[in-house]
Amino acid sequence: MGDRAPGPTRADYVAWRTVTTRWRDDDAYGHLNNATYYELFDTAVNAHLYQATGTDVRRLPAIGVVAETSCRYFREIGFPEPIETGLVVDKVGTSSVVYRIGLFQGDGDEAAAEGRFVHVYVDNAHGAGQRPVVPLPDVVRTAVTPLLRG
Repeated sequence: MGDRAPGPTRADYVAWRTVTTRWRDDDAYGHLNNATYYELFDTAVNAHLYQATGTDVRRLPAIGVVAETSCRYFREIGFPEPIETGLVVDKVGTSSVVYRIGLFQGDGDEAAAEGRFVHVYVDNAHGAGQRPVVPLPDVVRTAVTPLLRG
């Protein structure tokens, strides 16, 4: 454990949102359940899209579906303290966006966890399983481009 590279810090993220934790978010070991981390990643990304676009992104002609997600854990977090989510975009492609989401609890500068979240945009008019990949909607591109780092 002593050889582990330091985790991401608050300076690595651009957009912020605070979420409350709930009693049910903790698992039997008294820390945030693994599945809850992924819910927080999904919420951070989609809440930003709603706020930045001013529209219900589920109603756009093209919608972002999750193509890939992962999480690196650095320390335990859990109920009852709030969690700050930091959001940054690593890449804006023709039809996809790659996000990183840091989770912070308390005053520390290092993330407790960091998620990777990839949205691929598909035609919203087709049924599930039949959705062709399409270009990123302009309204989404405009919302995520300010979050690019590097």
